[in-house]
Amino acid sequence: MIARATTTIAVLRGTATNAWGDEVDTDTPVHTGIAASIVEQNRRVTTRDDPTPRIVRYAVGRVTAGTDVTDQDRIRDERTGATYSVDAVSSMNSAAVAADLRLDLRRTT
Repeated sequence: MIARATTTIAVLRGTATNAWGDEVDTDTPVHTGIAASIVEQNRRVTTRDDPTPRIVRYAVGRVTAGTDVTDQDRIRDERTGATYSVDAVSSMNSAAVAADLRLDLRRTT
């Protein structure tokens, strides 16, 4: 991993059906103890329609290239217990090294 790991994560995957027949996420870990970097940031956002500034929080994670993480997975920060939904997984191309995977995250708890 190129980025400095700040925590370890568990990858959560899978769904089940609740008593009303609705599909719900399960907290079944498919991988645990994965070294990761998670950075939460704030950004001030305005639009033409609404010039009132709003603060938007978002998180970016980085894991070693080849880690089995896909969009729509969830990850749990094993240090803090926070759970994030993975919105997108991307990687920068590099001829020299296997670049880390970038995870666009949305905090759910």
